[in-house]
Amino acid sequence: MFSKILIANRGEIACRIIRTAQDMGISSVAVYSEADADALHVRMADEAVAIGPAAAAESYLVIDKIVAAARRTGAEAVHPGYGFLAENAAFVRALADAEVGFIGPDDKAIAAMGDKLESKRLAENAGVNTIPGHDGIIADSDEAVAVAVAIGYPVMLKATAGGGGKGMRFARDETETRKGFAQAASEARSSFGDDRILIEKFVEQPRHIEIQVLADGHGNCIHLGERECSIQRRHQKVIEESPSPFLDAETRAAMGAQAVALAKAVDYRSAGTVEFIVDGNKNFYFLEMNTRLQVEHPVTELVTGIDLVEQMIRVAAGEMLTLTQSDVTVDGWAVEARIYAEEPSRGFLPAPGRLVRYRPPETVGARVDTGVFEGAEVSLYYDPMVAKLCAHGANRDQAIERLGAALNAFEIAGPGNNLAFLAAVMGHPRFMAGNLTTAFIDDEYGETFGGVALTGELLETLLATAALVQLREDERSHRISGRVAGVDWSPNRRWGVNLGGDLHVVEASLNDVGAEVTVGEQAVRLSSAWRPGETLLQGTIQGRAVTVRVNRQGEGYRLCHGGADVVAVARPERATELAATMPVKAVPDRSRYLLSPMPGRVVSIIVEAGQAFKAGDALCVVDAMKMENVLRAERDGQVAKIVADAGDSVSVDQVILELE
Repeated sequence: MFSKILIANRGEIACRIIRTAQDMGISSVAVYSEADADALHVRMADEAVAIGPAAAAESYLVIDKIVAAARRTGAEAVHPGYGFLAENAAFVRALADAEVGFIGPDDKAIAAMGDKLESKRLAENAGVNTIPGHDGIIADSDEAVAVAVAIGYPVMLKATAGGGGKGMRFARDETETRKGFAQAASEARSSFGDDRILIEKFVEQPRHIEIQVLADGHGNCIHLGERECSIQRRHQKVIEESPSPFLDAETRAAMGAQAVALAKAVDYRSAGTVEFIVDGNKNFYFLEMNTRLQVEHPVTELVTGIDLVEQMIRVAAGEMLTLTQSDVTVDGWAVEARIYAEEPSRGFLPAPGRLVRYRPPETVGARVDTGVFEGAEVSLYYDPMVAKLCAHGANRDQAIERLGAALNAFEIAGPGNNLAFLAAVMGHPRFMAGNLTTAFIDDEYGETFGGVALTGELLETLLATAALVQLREDERSHRISGRVAGVDWSPNRRWGVNLGGDLHVVEASLNDVGAEVTVGEQAVRLSSAWRPGETLLQGTIQGRAVTVRVNRQGEGYRLCHGGADVVAVARPERATELAATMPVKAVPDRSRYLLSPMPGRVVSIIVEAGQAFKAGDALCVVDAMKMENVLRAERDGQVAKIVADAGDSVSVDQVILELE
């Protein structure tokens, strides 16, 4: 067994690997860029080595720097995590030349599975089902259109070296094919240095289901069941679960057998994942094999009890698997949600920044994998993930309920985040029923998330919470010394509660355990020990356990629960009447400017000064957190002035163009 390993990564996955190394008694070495000098993985590791500037291309992606760090510290092996150099065959060869081990498969398996064309041919030879498509590289947009027509629309354009949703575009017709080919090639070139594109038939009603495999260097290979990863946005996974609510035992066994057959065909050694697209009739087709640890591996660990990082380390050290296929059992259900620093109301754009508050939940069945801490910076140079939140339960309903409760109790302040969106998905009837496809988010929410409808139990919960916190605030104020004598305070009041802009009239009174609030004709009982200053209200409403995030905002409170994120202002009846007479401040007209919707770098300005444009025309491209975002015109007009140039760094809402 190794005595010291180096982790060639950052963030939550580096911390995750360090924890297992510590449990195994193995010393750990972290590497870090200038932006990560104070990062959590650096704090956790036994040693840390600086490897260069913030940009990944000058630090985490530089093979020579990682190899040099391993040799200098005496690390016997390197774990790559996911992303960066995790699936880089040249990196594996460089480590071998330096006599440093690699905790993962060999370079031949990585190279074979890293090329979508080669991997598809290998899969076909191994008897694995594959998607109909064009078996060759597409030269230009004209050929892309010809191939798409021959296959039949809709089609998917994919970068052969792609991954993580980069270099992928969906096309329904010739126009989308030409545009998608150019965008996919450009994105692939900047992300992977390889702009080769292939085209495949798009599978209708697709689910994304993957099989976890585990193989050693002694000819043993098993699978650890499946993960359902259909909840995606822009081809990037958002929520994963294990097992899948869709598969039956027969389909599961067939997919597992094909995954193992493919792994054996390339003499695979380590943990890996074979991804499939599954249609509505349970027909499944090979998508790709990820020759690394997956982001969503915790859900498999929770239901199988197997530490995948430990298994990877043991296999790399030459040990034989102690598990056989019959030893693998599934206990209950697990669901994972990826928490990102992003703005759901602005098209889920990245939102880097400092974590002013970061308090993970301490709820039953929850697991948090993170690489940050309160006060840490979510950097614009890397992926915007803040944490992975998982919940384990006896069955799917319980796992979903526990994840929803954990999301409600997760406190993040500073950068924008997607906690409310994730909580909304947990409570969506279609998700709860397991009726999923990869188009779920597009179908149910579109390009942005503006919150959930405030009705039923959710409305009762928020109104009762608003009334209770205001009553407790008033009660405390009444007890402050130096108040004018003779002013009585009554805990029984009629209130106007402005909830997200809508006015509701309620009657509320305090009692020994909380408050009773009458909403319409419904009496709602809220029991909670919440006191002013606390940021989590925990208790029961009508006997249901409830957690609401409560933060003072102006005259009222920002309440977050069950997908709702709204400001509530509770006023006595007379104060409500007076507030209605206050003038409303007009929102300034900013339609004359094209503003950057996120911090990032201007890749290109597509238009020129004086040029006319139509609504929907592309105006510029901004790169943020490894993704290129095309900014389009919202109306017809003309470019008055170009303010920013290609290569400029821009902050959120910074002017890029002035428009007429």
